[in-house]
Amino acid sequence: MSLKRYIFSAFTLAEFELRKVRHDTSQIWLRSVQPALWLLVFGTVFSQIRGITTGPFSYLQFMTPGVLAQSVMFVAIFYGITVVWERDLGILNKLLSTPAPRSAIVLGKALSAGVRGIFQAIAVLALALIIQVHLSLNILTVLGVFTIVILFGMCFSSLSMSLAPVFHTRERMMGIGQAITMPLFFASNAIYPLSLMPGWLKAIAIVNPLSYVVDAMRALLVTGDFSSLSQDIFALVITTAALVTLASLSFRKILS
Repeated sequence: MSLKRYIFSAFTLAEFELRKVRHDTSQIWLRSVQPALWLLVFGTVFSQIRGITTGPFSYLQFMTPGVLAQSVMFVAIFYGITVVWERDLGILNKLLSTPAPRSAIVLGKALSAGVRGIFQAIAVLALALIIQVHLSLNILTVLGVFTIVILFGMCFSSLSMSLAPVFHTRERMMGIGQAITMPLFFASNAIYPLSLMPGWLKAIAIVNPLSYVVDAMRALLVTGDFSSLSQDIFALVITTAALVTLASLSFRKILS
């Protein structure tokens, strides 16, 4: 298959997946409840306590990129449940019978998960503005954040799809999704700086891809310090490419 046809197959599938959002937008707003609670309750309370040192920035400024990343991660990590559901309904079997390569199917689904993450990002940023969190929002920073969101959504949706052939049922996928997301969230720099972590937790945070995503978003939206931005994006791109490849290799086992 030519590269042009391969890319066309991936984008066609991504567009097909995104039609589901257009027909049912309620899932976007329902998934915005959790980040809203983090900002309105957790963020507001800890801003008053002032127990976490965040330099010249308020705690709400500091944690907004972390909550944004968490929101995208929660959407993406449960994408494997959709794959299992499509297998049970026979939709996946029909999809795999098309000429599109399995890797193009995985790439298309991952891309759609990344684009879905943009809607979550818009909801979180809108809420942050409503509660008057000062963020650096201009066309370049917003486009940068959206690019990172798409890559991050592709990264974790690919991880989820690579686990679907292993855990095989929606109930197990729900359980493993929760088992992955919360430890990754708390073992990152999303809600507290690395400097406050004990050594063992800091070591985990350094290899946690969520830390690089939050660091990049924080640089764009809050600090304006781009010294480590290229390193953060490089780490995210490498992780995404590795997980998309892993998901493509394991996808053939989904029907077994």
